Amino acid sequence: MRYTGLILIAGVVLAAVLVAGCSTEPAATETPATLTVGVVASMTGPASTTGKDMWQSAQLAADEINAKGGVFVKSLGKNMTVRLVQGDDESTREGGQKAVTRMITDDRVDVLVGGFSSAVVTAHQSIVAENGVPYIITGASSPTITRRTDINTSMMFHHCPTTDDYGEKTTLFVDETVRPAVNEKFGFPPGRPLRLAVVYQDSPYGKGVLSAVNETITTHGLDIELVASEAFKMGETDFRTILTSVKAKKPDVIYPAAFLNEQVPMMTQARRDVGLDTIFLAVECNDDPDYYKGLGQYGDSSVIESRFSPYAIPKGPIAAKVTAYRNGYSARFGGFPGMMGASTYEGVYVAVAAAEKAGSTARAELASALSTIAVPEMVESMEGGVISFANPFRESRSNLYMEQLRWDAGLQELRPVIVWPAELMESPFTLPAWYRPGSG
Repeated sequence: MRYTGLILIAGVVLAAVLVAGCSTEPAATETPATLTVGVVASMTGPASTTGKDMWQSAQLAADEINAKGGVFVKSLGKNMTVRLVQGDDESTREGGQKAVTRMITDDRVDVLVGGFSSAVVTAHQSIVAENGVPYIITGASSPTITRRTDINTSMMFHHCPTTDDYGEKTTLFVDETVRPAVNEKFGFPPGRPLRLAVVYQDSPYGKGVLSAVNETITTHGLDIELVASEAFKMGETDFRTILTSVKAKKPDVIYPAAFLNEQVPMMTQARRDVGLDTIFLAVECNDDPDYYKGLGQYGDSSVIESRFSPYAIPKGPIAAKVTAYRNGYSARFGGFPGMMGASTYEGVYVAVAAAEKAGSTARAELASALSTIAVPEMVESMEGGVISFANPFRESRSNLYMEQLRWDAGLQELRPVIVWPAELMESPFTLPAWYRPGSG
């Protein structure tokens, strides 16, 4: 009986081994059938309006790609679906660190796309670097993003104009277009310097804009006098004290480096409460439907620098693609996408193009492909007609333009017209009847 028992036990063990060998369950090392893209977006907190736009645009891109068969990965010999993972950075540094850590360690993303605030992104870049994850950063316009030397940023790719880029373009526009208009309308000497005030978020983003303004004035020898530079804390909503101080400096133009949730109350308080009847400028991240709605008539005649608008379509080869993107977004989510949504939409497509170029989903190979990739421009006009990171700081290069917002009485809402540069101009820049210059 003792030998019979041993034989039975041995038979059970052998059967178990045979069953395990014939199991239809995938092996632990089997390659997954998805390209997993982590989307870093501010789904909660002060920047949640922008974050929602980014996430919805990423969803639209993934759905379009999957509807066409997904992404073909040569090393696997098959198509893979794009799977998105949402990473809510909560509009805070700590929230970004938490979200990115979870997506890398728990969700095991192949690539990251997104990132809005420079302050938030710079706080979690070290986590990305330590884990060797490619990151297509579609916001965070501080030039330090891929130029910092305290961490390894070689796997980070900046698909967003920097504060150097748009700060320079905006300042040149002011000198070339606004200054002559003010001097001519009010009979000032042609050489009268324009009086400019900068109100900036106390962050790498805001400080970058201020630096770019100063650098552009000096480098180009512009007739612009910086009469005020006032900082505010990120997320601030009451600007009346700062605006009163700025008003005393008698500016001709005010250039805020602010997010949508900051600039809307700032401009409303300026016109309504402080009596600042002047031209306000805005950075591209505000080019969002909620910006137009939030400002109402207080935004009339203000100017915004942009590379994608929910309402204005620049002349050129991308016009049809912009229309298709806006229509697809509207059909899926209602309303229109904003600028940050557009760049994130493109970011997902770029991630897919990298996987196809690399023929792999391995992180290092995806990063290598991104460093040499040239994706045809989609919904944002790009220098040379392509999205490329083939330069020392891995920064894509956009064609930027300036829009003036005008009140549409029929729609009861603001709408933009492109006023600069000349080759894209839809209508000339104008000073409204209520405008008052700082001083003679």
